[in-house]
Amino acid sequence: MTDVTYYTQEGLDKLREELHSLKTEGRSQISKAIAEARDKGDLSENAEYDAAKEAQGHHESKISKLTNVLANARLIDESKLDITKVLALSIVKIKNIQNGTTMTYQLVSETEADLKSGKISVKSPIAQGLLGKSVGDKAEIAVPAGKIEFEIVEISR
Repeated sequence: MTDVTYYTQEGLDKLREELHSLKTEGRSQISKAIAEARDKGDLSENAEYDAAKEAQGHHESKISKLTNVLANARLIDESKLDITKVLALSIVKIKNIQNGTTMTYQLVSETEADLKSGKISVKSPIAQGLLGKSVGDKAEIAVPAGKIEFEIVEISR
């Protein structure tokens, strides 16, 4: 059974756009590639045809997976979330106690995660260590470089 995943409205819209694109333009391009390969002669010895059919299989698999993700996606109503604790969609400002640097992250679903824009997956080690904590709490988080202690400075939406 697939897990339910929670999304922001923006993340859900991106998934829907991607699925629409795959079903329309993507299928059209693959159909053209198959037709072009078929026109080149004997299908039993046509590597281009085999490659196009294989690409079609991968494409349909991607559509199927994305359809499944959307079927199990739930929109989070941000207005009803508790801002006293770190939860999914929280924007958390944390301070590394060892070196004093501060970082701000938003905890999002795995598919929305983008470190460059400050969005980390709720399943990442840092997010897992922060979930449920409040402002002023400290969290010791195991990362590949060892253990790092963070203090939660601010929580917002």
